Amino acid sequence: MELFEQKFQLAMSSKVALLNRITHYLVNRKGKQMRPMFVFLVAKMVSNGEVSERTYRGASVIELIHTATLVHDDVVDDSNRRRGFFSINALWKNKIAVLIGDYLLSKGLLLSIDNNDFDLLKIISIAVREMSEGELLQIEKARKLDITEAIYYEIIRQKTATLIAACCSLGAASVKPGSDHVERMRKFGELIGMAFQIKDDLFDYGTEKIGKPTGIDIKEQKMTLPLIYVLNHANKKDKRWLINSIKNHNKDKKRVREVINFVKEQGGLDYAITKMKTFQAEALEILNTYPKSDFRDSLELMVNYVIQRKK
Repeated sequence: MELFEQKFQLAMSSKVALLNRITHYLVNRKGKQMRPMFVFLVAKMVSNGEVSERTYRGASVIELIHTATLVHDDVVDDSNRRRGFFSINALWKNKIAVLIGDYLLSKGLLLSIDNNDFDLLKIISIAVREMSEGELLQIEKARKLDITEAIYYEIIRQKTATLIAACCSLGAASVKPGSDHVERMRKFGELIGMAFQIKDDLFDYGTEKIGKPTGIDIKEQKMTLPLIYVLNHANKKDKRWLINSIKNHNKDKKRVREVINFVKEQGGLDYAITKMKTFQAEALEILNTYPKSDFRDSLELMVNYVIQRKK
């Protein structure tokens, strides 16, 4: 990871001083770095401990493109904070934030093209396309609140799971291009991503301080699994009250609290936890088809961390 840090900083560099100042700010406020870790651990697991320059480039490309999407997300959501720090748009305004996102995206694409890593570029480009589609599908459905469980899974598969799937398939492709490991690891990453997003949904109903206030998804009319389950199983009167609360009273703290309590009482959280654990178990099943190694053990720890994390 230390060597990756150096290579990643080099991949971000520019001749423009303002750009370097902003990318330096971004690098120093990085999060858990789960995504590059998935790239390296998968690469090592499928190749008995080997990683190549392609693996480092792949991890850098993922991180460049992931960072670009976060910078753009903060503009789209009009968000002033990211991981407890000021967002780029809060410090340098939207115009610069959009340009920074574009710059990071182009740097990521060029890093692959310059090294003829076209197979890796395809994996990442599919992920970017799906992330955009997932976000737009969510916006479209939020307007009508007519979301089924199947559509919810499609949204989170595209919006969240596709990037973790890309990390895992890219890790395999970086050392074993064209092998069946690539698709197997893509599926593994997708399952982890699904569990990861359901865990995120559950935080909205929690009482712990986790960086975003509880009830925020309800305020933003985002349909999450606990809510979808309860809506689909509620009687007409309760359903009307829920939809009215989300559409017309989502800024009323007392009403949002009532919605949260109702979802808890009706078993929405328990249902979502069961589903999350199902995705986790399926991911571990794929992992167990590989011989035991330190890398497999580490990936297992990461799968368990996804559903046990506190933020």
